[in-house]
Amino acid sequence: MRTEIITAALVVILAGCTVGPDYVRPNLAAAGHYHAVADKAASPASPAPALDTWWRGFDDPELVVIVERVLAQNLDLEASAARMEQARAAAQFAGASRLPEGSLDGDIARQRQSIVSPLGKIASAFPGYERKQTLSELGVGASWELDIAGSLHRRSEAADAEYQAAEAAHAGVRISLVAEAADAYFQVRGAQARIAIAQDQIRNESGLVDLVNVRREGGVATLRESSQAQALLLQAQASLPPLQRALAAQLNRLDVLMGAAPGTYASEIESAPAAFTLPAIDTAGGPAQLLRRRPDVIAAERKVAASNAVVGAAIAEYYPSFSLSSVLGLSSLQSGKLFTGDAFQPAAMLGLHWRLFDFGRVDAQVKQARGANREALLDYRASMLRATEDVENAIVALNELARQQALLEAEVKAHGQARDAAQEAYRGGAVSLLEVLDEDRQLLAARDLLAQVRADDARSAVAAFRAMGGGWSGALQ
Repeated sequence: MRTEIITAALVVILAGCTVGPDYVRPNLAAAGHYHAVADKAASPASPAPALDTWWRGFDDPELVVIVERVLAQNLDLEASAARMEQARAAAQFAGASRLPEGSLDGDIARQRQSIVSPLGKIASAFPGYERKQTLSELGVGASWELDIAGSLHRRSEAADAEYQAAEAAHAGVRISLVAEAADAYFQVRGAQARIAIAQDQIRNESGLVDLVNVRREGGVATLRESSQAQALLLQAQASLPPLQRALAAQLNRLDVLMGAAPGTYASEIESAPAAFTLPAIDTAGGPAQLLRRRPDVIAAERKVAASNAVVGAAIAEYYPSFSLSSVLGLSSLQSGKLFTGDAFQPAAMLGLHWRLFDFGRVDAQVKQARGANREALLDYRASMLRATEDVENAIVALNELARQQALLEAEVKAHGQARDAAQEAYRGGAVSLLEVLDEDRQLLAARDLLAQVRADDARSAVAAFRAMGGGWSGALQ
């Protein structure tokens, strides 16, 4: 009976108890739907793609190729993966610290003993004393820190949570890079469209200059009209360099995102067909889905869990810590007798460490840990608010850009008709060149703005997918 009681007591002691608060995931209230609602009248006909591969929803093969290259070759993504592996190793180390540790040590020392040293004077007086000595030692040791108060357990919990936060952060880098590549790609397409419009305008203005020159030679047009037409042509030509510069910058940006030197894929991207369709955005589930899909929200929640475990580790410092260690050793000064019973010298030790007087050091550590936990909780709540804000802004942008695009398309059509009519009237001498030039300027401005809005519409769709946490397989729970 006594043996059973002692055994049970040892089990309880060795199992220990884990002090500190057990982690409970914070319950963040999330609305069932977004405040901004997608405008059904302006919704694209293309269905909403899966969030994990939203870039395929644009039906643009070149965009798919670019994203696949980014995921395979981007250097920032590789660096993020390396950081995640470091966090994984730290978690493994913290977990291993809770287990016993064994070691094997051995050495052979050859020395010539001094006979005038204190030890030499005493030993040399005995018969058979040998000044030349060989000391052989071999030992197998084991040690184990008994996690009575659960300090090691809490630190392992914290390391696991930090690894999970690093895993979520890595997913966030992946999402950001895919979205950045798509954003740069649509800026390339927007710049190309604006360049084509400018070139078309240059051709129109060149024709107008020729027309004015012909009329001037016939004595119908004046030098002022010729100069005005030439100025408008030069204005259209001057609009090209900034657009070419913007195009080159975005192409270089894409190359770097794909882990290549600028200029590597530029010609391929420029020559690829520029047609794409805008997919619908599925907002079903509302903000609640952001708790499962947004990596920054997930990482923030894991930081709360890690800080909670650190509180427990700090509280554990109030309690004593115990350690067990033992050595099965062999030691001999005589050659050939190391592995004999006479050379066997085992040892065992039970260690105790208890901070009795530390003048409030542990108190300060606990307060610091609780403060960090409070900060992490507030950061978690703030990350959820920011995530919801991102989606709301993206929905509003999509709605308003769709309306603006519809209006601009009608405006371009009206300006085109007015411009053609003014030019025909000018040929017949019914209106002045000033009216033709004014219609040209308005048509160019409307067409250029329409090209920008179309690109911005696609970029807003990218921002919406990014805001909802799209771009990685699975969701961290």
